[in-house]
Amino acid sequence: MGAYILRRLLLVIPTLLGIMIINFALVQFVPGGPIEQIIAQMEGGGDVFESFAGGGSEVSQGGGGESDYIGARGLPPEFIAELEREFGFDKPPLERFLNMMWNYMRFDFGESYFRSISVIDLVLEKMPVSITLGLWSTLLAYMISIPLGIRKAVRDGSSFDTWTSGAIIVGYAIPGFLFAILLIVLFAGGSYWRIFPLRGLTSDNWESLSLVGKVLDYFWHIALPVLASTISAFATLTLLTKNSFLDEIKKQYVMTARAKGLSERKVLYGHVFRNAMLIVISGFPALFIGVFFGGSLIIETLFSLDGLGRLGFEAAVARDYPVVFGTLFAFSLMGLVVGIVTDLTYVLIDPRIDFERRG
Repeated sequence: MGAYILRRLLLVIPTLLGIMIINFALVQFVPGGPIEQIIAQMEGGGDVFESFAGGGSEVSQGGGGESDYIGARGLPPEFIAELEREFGFDKPPLERFLNMMWNYMRFDFGESYFRSISVIDLVLEKMPVSITLGLWSTLLAYMISIPLGIRKAVRDGSSFDTWTSGAIIVGYAIPGFLFAILLIVLFAGGSYWRIFPLRGLTSDNWESLSLVGKVLDYFWHIALPVLASTISAFATLTLLTKNSFLDEIKKQYVMTARAKGLSERKVLYGHVFRNAMLIVISGFPALFIGVFFGGSLIIETLFSLDGLGRLGFEAAVARDYPVVFGTLFAFSLMGLVVGIVTDLTYVLIDPRIDFERRG
């Protein structure tokens, strides 16, 4: 197993490098770099994209280069050159990329162009929101999916299985943001009841609350966004659990256990559960990372939560490259490591699995 882990860890390096090279190269062809953003604001354009819409002859690639910047005709060339030096765009792209990767290897992600704060501090500041959505959404999905999937497998073909399958299909078909809007309209003062708050993770008087009050206030605030984030995940997990149980129930060892006179409960939870749950439980790290990183932007926006989803979107729009590439590097690295953790989880749940022998 040690050799397999070593191979996977070594594979992380070229994979991560490929991700960074592709994204860095794409950025070089995207108009509207951070310098153009600053110039557009100084010229009163408000946003660089308004300048693009209004016309202009030459556009800088990726925020640097020797072509003129839109809206920069009235600014001294010395000022533009100073901006380029400040942002590092006076160097060739290859040199900028190599410097960036050398810093990232030392976990030095630099400082945001526009927020005067280090990228690490900025991510740590937004992390609680994303951890809240990712962790509780994943736990809730498992708490619903596993019992429901087992019940559907045991009563396969019954009316219970039929109507719950219909409900699952409907839940899977509803986009998370649409379900979030429905929750806001119904329960957050949209048009009907004002039961849950619509902003933040805690109330303004959270510091003055007792320990029990803080816990209740926290769950009161996260109830709706967590439900909205869970709607599609629980549907997939439920069907996965059901199908996994159905496959195991039909195997010979289950028939043998029943022939020995074991109760259906002992057969189901003493023999079938461990084997059937292998693929479901081992997928927990990957599912958490998926909910943690993806699909949270709209949910965070609708519920006024300042998390990593909004951070990434705002950094991309503002061309805040240290935040964009720093978070991309960190999250890609975490995703690759989680893939290894998922394989190790397989082995912990079922020692019969040997990835090294398969390799």
